[in-house]
Amino acid sequence: MSNKATCFVDMPFGKKPDLASGVEVDFDYIYEAAIRPAIEEAGLEPIRGDQERTGGIIQIPMFGRLLLSEYVLVDMTLANPNVFYEMGIRHMAKPYTTVPIFAAIHNIPFDVALVRSIPYNLDKGQLKDEDAAKLKEAILTRLKEAINGPTSKDSPIFQLIPSFPAIDLPHEVTEIFQDQVRHCDEFRERLAQARAKPSDQEREAALFEIEQSLGNLKVAQATVLVDLLLSYRDASAWDRMVALSDNLPDSLKANVMVRQQKALALNRRNQPGDRDRALEIATKLVKDKGGDPETFGILGRIHKDRFKELKQKGSIMAEAALDDAIDAYRKGFESDPRDYYPGVNAVTLLIQKGDEDSMKEAQRLAPMVSFGVARRGGASSSDYWDLATVLELSIISEDWKMAIRVLPKVLASAKAAWMIQTTRDNMLLVKAAWERGGRATTELDGFIVEFQARFEALNG
Repeated sequence: MSNKATCFVDMPFGKKPDLASGVEVDFDYIYEAAIRPAIEEAGLEPIRGDQERTGGIIQIPMFGRLLLSEYVLVDMTLANPNVFYEMGIRHMAKPYTTVPIFAAIHNIPFDVALVRSIPYNLDKGQLKDEDAAKLKEAILTRLKEAINGPTSKDSPIFQLIPSFPAIDLPHEVTEIFQDQVRHCDEFRERLAQARAKPSDQEREAALFEIEQSLGNLKVAQATVLVDLLLSYRDASAWDRMVALSDNLPDSLKANVMVRQQKALALNRRNQPGDRDRALEIATKLVKDKGGDPETFGILGRIHKDRFKELKQKGSIMAEAALDDAIDAYRKGFESDPRDYYPGVNAVTLLIQKGDEDSMKEAQRLAPMVSFGVARRGGASSSDYWDLATVLELSIISEDWKMAIRVLPKVLASAKAAWMIQTTRDNMLLVKAAWERGGRATTELDGFIVEFQARFEALNG
């Protein structure tokens, strides 16, 4: 089954009369002689719209293809209201990768004429070989520009309103493409097998082999690329994550989740300049999108890592980085208190700060974080982050009975070394704060040892 991105072709079928000129146009021949070869030569998978229209209403699969396909080609030749309506839907959903074409047998409506379109010539309704070659080359050129060139908005809506939000369809809608759903399931199984390797090094190698099998990433399905990106994250393959995110199609690079994951990978990799780049990406996301728990959580992590580095160096800027981390985590939790992850990090860092006001704030936040994770199942959950949060809160409150109860579930549910490392590092911050205050850390030390052993096992 193909890994290629799809190009949906919205056009008439068979031989259809053009009411304005009276000529009969053979659209099947146009598709076979020029459109399909151009799409395939561009490295894309052509899907021709063959849904039955009844009563002027387009069936749901047509909308799905218009909204979900990475590329869409629309033939406006017959000036059919349905076609213009469909192109309008596409332009509302996607800022890029819509290619309109039309036969130059009469003028098209003024509003549509303003859209960058490809004209082609017909001789009494027939596409001659020379004109078929020209049309194929023109379509191929436009598709290659969209695939390989800089992102260029071809939707008038997104040109007029640069911040107009693209449509993010729920999963059940994407199941319109059952063939792609089956393919994604098969691809995810390959990724799962790679992630099941015994060490991060082996996992990374197996995932890179899968990446190489995709060929040109610019024409791979977006869902395939995102799944691969997240699989690299699970293998702590930060170099591969950064390289993959740099090589994604421009339209996918702009995706919020992709930008978040790139910032995360840069911060984790932490080569010279990486942390500054990660901070720039996360800060711009907050500016562009207003911030959410995930973005603020990544921003908080960047500042937290800066704090640890600066503290090790004895820099006077360490406290400022700590305050920035607390502020980011707190904003993330306040943006949606149902997402406890930024909240528990804010509590941990407030304890690390340790002054009277910080301890009061930690005491204020901790019950709300506990409530948030309890709504997700708490100690009964099977999710790593749910369980790790319960463990951290239990340690902070010195509820050792609960901490001992949940520890095996936390360790068993961890599928990636970086997850264990994150929780272990939070424990080390609590340990440092307790030692500063003269408190015993014997019980906590035992948990840190368990996490270190699990980290080494996952890291191979």
